[in-house]
Amino acid sequence: MNGEDQLIRKIARAVPSQIGRGAHDGGLALGIGDDAAILASRPGDAWVVSCDSFIEGVHFLANVHPADSVGYKSLVRAVSDLAAMGAAPRFFFLALALPAGRTGRWLDEFLRGMRRAARSLDMRLAGGDTTTGRVVSISLTVVGLFARRAGRNAAHPVTRSGARPGDRIYVTGRLGRAQLGLELLRRGRLKDRRFAPLLQQHLYPRIRVALACWLARNRVPSAMIDLSDGLSSDLSRLCRASNVGARLWADRIPSVSLPSAVSKLPRLRKLNPLQMALHGGDDYELLFTVPARKEKRLRAAPQFSEFTCIGEITHGRRILLIGSNGRATPLEPAGWDPFRK
Repeated sequence: MNGEDQLIRKIARAVPSQIGRGAHDGGLALGIGDDAAILASRPGDAWVVSCDSFIEGVHFLANVHPADSVGYKSLVRAVSDLAAMGAAPRFFFLALALPAGRTGRWLDEFLRGMRRAARSLDMRLAGGDTTTGRVVSISLTVVGLFARRAGRNAAHPVTRSGARPGDRIYVTGRLGRAQLGLELLRRGRLKDRRFAPLLQQHLYPRIRVALACWLARNRVPSAMIDLSDGLSSDLSRLCRASNVGARLWADRIPSVSLPSAVSKLPRLRKLNPLQMALHGGDDYELLFTVPARKEKRLRAAPQFSEFTCIGEITHGRRILLIGSNGRATPLEPAGWDPFRK
């Protein structure tokens, strides 16, 4: 590919974008093509902004992970932080560093995956930056809109810091599915059709944007976070922000199921579903706390059948895992941490 300008035009054509001026009521007044984008919103609304990095050799392996998965997942995982606060995704900014050898077919596939994610999330690319580098480096800034309700009970974005003793702890979905997909990928099972459904949450994660927005609009959670680094680590963050502790019931944690075909594979026979549920990353499910008085309201939520109450918030700062025998053991954060040796 000849030149950065050509690369930028290729990205703008491939991914849903806005070039130049647009309608103010859509939130993006000026898009790609100038020195900076301009956002506009109605009085009382709140923009919610987050940044995320996706780096070759740290978060993915370019010779193992399909390029379209890298494009798709890089955007979805960034937007998961917006969903965790109940914000509807609107725009994103992409800073992309590419080795020269990745500007052809690999980039085409990467953009195909990012386009798929942007369309499914109804997002537009508003700007960014491109450069060259030794490895693929993807930095995303995602912008969501929280439309406040007027009146006495105005809704607000949900933070990590509102949990109180006595609140119930809920999660969505089954945990550890992405970790299982990663284990299969590490063992060369990408093209084995038997395991294709088991790879989906790792390669093409599903996030619950509509559900998170419903929870926020209806003021159900006292605190919420997305499960990006594993239940043990992300619950620890929520508790630390709220100055509380927690008790989890091990037998209530919805863990991934291991099909017999997986159990027969060498080196996968000893996988522990509960440990993957506790410490496996990349699930991008929701973890939230609910005051007891609001549990009835929670039953009206879409996808309520996929919720599980796994514990309760307590005084103090300890997080305890209660086994089926009633024995309590401390649960230390042992999920994904790029700085852990």
